[in-house]
Amino acid sequence: MRLQDKIGPRGVIEIVHRDANGRNKRLWQENRLGRWIRRTFGWDLKDIGLCGAWKDCLRFSNTITNVGHAAANGKMSNQGGYGTFTAQAIGIGTQGTPATATALASEITTGGGARGIAGTISQVTTTVTNDTTSLVKTWTFTASFAVTEEGIFDNASSGGNMACYQSFSAVNVVSTDQLTVTHKYQT
Repeated sequence: MRLQDKIGPRGVIEIVHRDANGRNKRLWQENRLGRWIRRTFGWDLKDIGLCGAWKDCLRFSNTITNVGHAAANGKMSNQGGYGTFTAQAIGIGTQGTPATATALASEITTGGGARGIAGTISQVTTTVTNDTTSLVKTWTFTASFAVTEEGIFDNASSGGNMACYQSFSAVNVVSTDQLTVTHKYQT
């Protein structure tokens, strides 16, 4: 079997933060060292250049959960009771072991940050035609949050199965800010 034929944690997540006037706000993009320090010790070292850099858009690799692998296999073999994974959610917590996570650590349900079906759902090409699902959702906030996690679910309102998960350095949003998350996962 070729490597590209295997389902793995491939894909990318992009986060763009804008103010009420549509201007991009700078975001902290961790590097591997910064991510390890934050996950291991809980320290946020944005002032130390060795741990990352300021960017207009955060980009990082996707993490497909164990449930996501089971759901993909179930969908391909027409087994299991998994729905379509088109709902995006954000939160203010961090999962210790993303692969085994079944929910966000602390999902946002108020202030404009509630879960919902992606605004744009499409198949795009990464390696071969239509091998990647792209979900794009924009939240417009009415409250302030320090967003630190994002996930893909098969239920638009609450609960459900979480197929993909990612945590990141806090993105601080205030009322009228917009946060656009593009989540791509590839088979």
